Amino acid sequence: MVNASGIDYEAVFQALPSAVALFTTDLVFAEVNEEFLSSMGRTRDQVVGRHLSDAFPDDPKDPAVTGMRKLQSSLRWVAATGERDAMTLHRYDVERPDRPGVWEERYWSPVNVPVFGPDGRVALLLHREEDITELIHNLSGRGSGEPPTVLEAELYNRARELQEVNERLRKAHARESEVALSLQEAMLPAPGPLRHHHAAVRYRPAVGALNVCGDWYDLLDLPGDRTAVAVGDVVGYGLAAACVMGQLRSALSAASRVADGPAQALDALDLYTRSVDKAESTTAVLSVIDSTNRTIAYSSAGHPPPALLHPDGTVDFLDQATDPSLGARPEPTPRPQAETAFTEGATLVLYTDGLIERRREDIDVGLARLADSLTRHQGAAPETIADALLADLIPPAGATDDIAVVVLRL
Repeated sequence: MVNASGIDYEAVFQALPSAVALFTTDLVFAEVNEEFLSSMGRTRDQVVGRHLSDAFPDDPKDPAVTGMRKLQSSLRWVAATGERDAMTLHRYDVERPDRPGVWEERYWSPVNVPVFGPDGRVALLLHREEDITELIHNLSGRGSGEPPTVLEAELYNRARELQEVNERLRKAHARESEVALSLQEAMLPAPGPLRHHHAAVRYRPAVGALNVCGDWYDLLDLPGDRTAVAVGDVVGYGLAAACVMGQLRSALSAASRVADGPAQALDALDLYTRSVDKAESTTAVLSVIDSTNRTIAYSSAGHPPPALLHPDGTVDFLDQATDPSLGARPEPTPRPQAETAFTEGATLVLYTDGLIERRREDIDVGLARLADSLTRHQGAAPETIADALLADLIPPAGATDDIAVVVLRL
C-alpha cells in the first residue's frame, strides 16, 4: 500500500529486520514478514490464515515449555485492553520443518501492541519477536566461544529471577481477582420484586484476570410510591475496589431511605466517601421515580447520564443535574437535582461507563450508540433490552472495563 507520501508500507513491513506478525483479534495470522518466516522455518502457506495454536503448537513431549500458551494469553489481553504488553523472555521450541517431531530449543523476547481501527476498537494485533537463543546459550555457558563473564552470568540470573517473579505475580493477581469477583457477585444480588416496576439488571466483568472493578447497582422501594435506582463506579481494580464498592453501595442505600431527594442522598455519600480509603473520585447517579406523579428526580456525581426511552422510541439523557465525582471538591457543596416527567410505558436505563466508552472515542459517540440500540428495542421487556444492550455495545473482543446495567420499565 502506497500512501500520499509515496511510502510503500507493505515493502517496509517485509523489510523489517525483526520477526513481525499481524494477528486478527481471534489470533489468526493476517500477515507475516520475511524475517518471521525465516526465523520460524515456515512458508507463508503454513502460517497466514491459520490460528496461532495450529501454526505453532507447544512441544507435546515437553509440557514444561509453555511459551505459546503464554503468548496467546498476552495477545488476548492486548485485544481486550488495548494496551501494549512487553512479555518477559520465554522459551518456545520450534519444530524443524525438515525433521517432523524434532524440536529446537529457542528463546524469545516478544512485544505485542494493538492496532486500532477507525472506530477506536482494536482491529489487529502486532507481534514482534526477537530470537535471543544464542544470547541465552552464551550467558549460560552452553554456546560456543568464551565462557560468560561474572557480569553476564549475573545479568542472566537476574533475568531468569525476574521472569519467575513476574509469573508468581500474575498468579497472585489472578487469585485476587477471583476473590474480588466472588465478593462483587455476593454484593450485587438479583433485585427483589418492586411494587410498581419491572426491572432487569446485568453485571459483566472486564475481560482479563486483572480487570475486576468496583461497579455497582441498587434498587429499592421508598415510602410514598417511590422507587430509588442507583449505579456507581469505584476507581481502581481488584479486591480493594470491590470492598470500597460494598461500603459505598450500602451507605447510599441507607441515605436514600432517609434523604429528601437524590441530591441530598449524594451529599451524604460525599461526606462518607471522604472517610473511606481509596473511595476518592467514585462516580454515582441516583434516580427516584415517583409513580403517583410520574416524575423522575435525579442527581449525578460525575457519572454518565441515565437514558429515558419514551414509548415513541425517542431517547432523552438525564444530564441536567451533573456535578463532579464524590470527594472531588476540597469542601462539600450541595449537589444539584433535576426532575423530568415520564409517560407510562417508558423505560429508564442506568449504566456504568464501560457500556459506552471506547478508547480514543468521544463519549458522545458512545451515547449515540446507546440511544440507537434503545430505539431499536423499544417496546421489548426489560430483560430483553438488557441483553440487547450488552450484545449491541460490547466489542467483539470483550469489554475492557466492568459494566453494570439497570433497565426499569416505568
